[in-house]
Amino acid sequence: MSDLKTPIEDKAQDSGVVETVKVIVQALLIAVVIRTLLFQPFNIPSSSLVPTLLVGDYLFVSKFSYGFSKHSIPFSPPLFSGRILGSEPQRGDIAVFKLPRDPSIDYIKRVIGLPGDRIQMIDGILHINGQAVPKQKIGTKELSSGAGYKDEATYYRETLPNGVSYTIQELEKFGNKLGRNTSVYVIPAGHFFMMGDNRDNSLDSRDMSSQGVGYVPYENFVGRAEVIFFSVGEDSAAWKIWEWPWTVRWSRIFSRIG
Repeated sequence: MSDLKTPIEDKAQDSGVVETVKVIVQALLIAVVIRTLLFQPFNIPSSSLVPTLLVGDYLFVSKFSYGFSKHSIPFSPPLFSGRILGSEPQRGDIAVFKLPRDPSIDYIKRVIGLPGDRIQMIDGILHINGQAVPKQKIGTKELSSGAGYKDEATYYRETLPNGVSYTIQELEKFGNKLGRNTSVYVIPAGHFFMMGDNRDNSLDSRDMSSQGVGYVPYENFVGRAEVIFFSVGEDSAAWKIWEWPWTVRWSRIFSRIG
């Protein structure tokens, strides 16, 4: 029996390949549009926003919340400057932004200071425009610091002037306490002051050095964190499906971020 194909069979096979390529290209274009204009997934690699966000959380960030800049597009091509359909971040938002000193790096922190604000930490208490932000102790917990070491975390409820309330964590032994007392930061126009909820273990706008975060330009914002869609334990991996019954934090899935 001959294995030769007729011209009709060859044409049908070529048509099938073309259609498959079209479907793949269309799917990629749809994914790029969704990622650029609507939602982008991120995962949390560090503990700087504990207890609000944990290492191993996977979340969706809304790209349209603050409008669109060049950083809304993959690889940040310099197609335009500023923002289109811009809406400024609000105090208390948890936002993803491009690190000012290296825009190839994504950071996620809480918006604390707005343009023109004066921000200062005094004995661990946040001050905004000369007013102390209410801070209420709500409990303590023993934590593992690795290598057999233990630390004690103290949790406080902090409430910003606009009413946004959230929990922060302070560490007793191994945290960096330099950020508990700072000079006054006067936020320039078009910039924002970002901080982590894990106050003694967060590289944020309190560090103005060349290796720190500093003030974050409005253009650098990528989007606002909205919802946790998946979460696994810190020492686990999301791709290990067979471990999910024990490693997935089921109570955190589809929880709103605030």
